[in-house]
Amino acid sequence: MPSLVYSRKAFPREACNACQGCETRRMALCAALGPDELPDLERIMGSTRLDANQVLFEEGSPRRRAYTLTSGMVRLSLALPDGRRQITGFLMPGDYLGLADDDTYLQTAEAVVPSTLCSFSVAEMDALMERHGHLKDRLHEMTRQALRQARESQMILGRLAPSEKVASFLLVMAARAAEHGLADDPLHLPMTRTDIADYLGLTIETVSRTFTKLKSQGLIRLPEPHSVEIVDKRLLAAVAGIGNY
Repeated sequence: MPSLVYSRKAFPREACNACQGCETRRMALCAALGPDELPDLERIMGSTRLDANQVLFEEGSPRRRAYTLTSGMVRLSLALPDGRRQITGFLMPGDYLGLADDDTYLQTAEAVVPSTLCSFSVAEMDALMERHGHLKDRLHEMTRQALRQARESQMILGRLAPSEKVASFLLVMAARAAEHGLADDPLHLPMTRTDIADYLGLTIETVSRTFTKLKSQGLIRLPEPHSVEIVDKRLLAAVAGIGNY
């Protein structure tokens, strides 16, 4: 496993450039802080860089740091008793890692593509939230968002037919991309078909066949291996079984 690259940076109070110039700040936890409060965050902030498929933390390991993803994508997964993995989600820039964990991480986090993260000591972040109550309010808001995403995942996995699952997955990922200020058409999917299969509970062959089927039906286009154009969201929603889309 490649070694984890972590560095602690110090930012002068008068500068605040690290956070103020961050493109993901408006979507991240630190959006709750004003310009005069950012130095308090920057003093406890480090940076982490991950290569593709590099592990950030493993399920069951002690929870010592929390993270905000600033670029790239991170997948979360659980180890199943038979040795297989179940991917439980894909995080986008602005998402916070370690949100619902207690003393240990509940899932394994790995980079899908080269990624960067802001890193914080859990103890220091907890202390910062005590000093800035609106930061804690923002965390509660992000917790509600994470619960909504968990419900979306349950909705996807609850579909019976592979076409329903894949169609739901595409619509949810497009909606999340738009929420995060990313392009939703064409939709960039940096994860592999194997990742998608492990998320949807399907085989990679079934996922590939289903993409081809949706393409042949004129619902999507596949201009590049990791790019999907949704031709008709309403019809795709009908395939997914989502009403009033």
